[in-house]
Amino acid sequence: MNNHPLHPPAAQNPDSSDSAESDLLQARHAALMMLCDILDRRQALDTVLERNEYYRALPDHRERGFARMIVSTVLRRCGQIDDFIAKAMTQAEPPHPPMLRHLLRLGAAQIAFMNVPDYAAIDTAVNLAARESMSRQKGLVNAVLRRIAGDYQDMAAKQDAPRLNTPDWLMRLWIADYGLRTAAEIAQANLAEAPLDITLRDAKDRATWAQALGGAILPTGSIRIGDHKGGIRTLPGFEDGQWWVQDAAAALPATLFGDVTNKQLVDLCAAPGGKTAQLVAAGAQVIAIDHSVQRLKRLAENMERLGMTDHVRVEAADAAVWRGKDPVSHILLDAPCSATGTIRRHPDVLHLKKESDITRLAAIQDKMLNHACDLLAPGGLLVYCTCSLQKAEGENRIAQLLEMRHDVRRVPVRPEELGGQQNFITPEGDVRILPFYLAAHGGMDGFFAARLQKT
Repeated sequence: MNNHPLHPPAAQNPDSSDSAESDLLQARHAALMMLCDILDRRQALDTVLERNEYYRALPDHRERGFARMIVSTVLRRCGQIDDFIAKAMTQAEPPHPPMLRHLLRLGAAQIAFMNVPDYAAIDTAVNLAARESMSRQKGLVNAVLRRIAGDYQDMAAKQDAPRLNTPDWLMRLWIADYGLRTAAEIAQANLAEAPLDITLRDAKDRATWAQALGGAILPTGSIRIGDHKGGIRTLPGFEDGQWWVQDAAAALPATLFGDVTNKQLVDLCAAPGGKTAQLVAAGAQVIAIDHSVQRLKRLAENMERLGMTDHVRVEAADAAVWRGKDPVSHILLDAPCSATGTIRRHPDVLHLKKESDITRLAAIQDKMLNHACDLLAPGGLLVYCTCSLQKAEGENRIAQLLEMRHDVRRVPVRPEELGGQQNFITPEGDVRILPFYLAAHGGMDGFFAARLQKT
């Protein structure tokens, strides 16, 4: 057996001291329970991180970080991991019950993709099998993981990792939209963990905060932070509201309104509030709309931390039917979507979304877009965006809207509005970002945005 992971993270081996063994066994158990929640009960990763009792019971950020890394690795590399397991099994039938399969995935992920010694991954998996009433399968767990430990590098050399880890239906859509080469680049980019980006409350302090946080200023203006120990809340400036976490791509749509000083804007799908905060920081008064009372509560908490409460009015309502007293001059519509542009940070998307979701969501997007146009005053601006990679949720929605409505026109986006990034702009003048853009800086979320004006 060997201990040379295919893609070792920067973190050191978590099992390097005997005193950590018990807590890290608990972390692995939490990871197993989380995988059951996500893959069997189809719960979103973010929801599981908030609600899973085993994860919440872990003693500190080290164990929680380890559990989360295991889960994310399994979700991100599940196609390869399942291929390892299938080749290491001596029986044709897949592992059963489902928890046994997740346990094997958990062990294989640590062996092949994390900086964990083979013995630690295998022994703890065997212990977990006994703990979860699978004592009869202990021998199978031991044998399969030992075979993987001995052979995974040879097996991996023959794998097409981007294709194996991407659902067939999703790869097919990307190929249809962008061609085979670009689709493969998207899938390859999704194998990497997303970096941490922040948006500052006061943009003129970028250089100061980049230095204070050990980060770098991206061409688009966001600050990208390198490796850091502990949680987000431990970083300077978080608790006193100097910045908030927001991917560099997600930070672009709110800037497309230009100068919004003393203007009122409506953010139709506002929670958790990153774009709302951007608009307030730029000088606007914002009406923040969202259908989820729980998500709006989180938005309100974020606004309070950032000291922006006096500039935001929160309303719980359906964006497809909400109407104010007067026509609106500025509307931001970050519409519900498949979120496939965020796979790097939300790998559960690969397992929870279905092709039928795209058609369903496109109908919702059309309804919201049309209603938002109705709300606009003459001359008013609408910025529509989604964190989806499929043109069915971006370019195609705008093309259909402009074909059906003659009281709306596109206002093309200029490269200088996006830090000079010409490749972010489609021939029609919309914004289309793919995960491998700014690759030299670590990539970014996939995103689409279009700017429209009521005539």
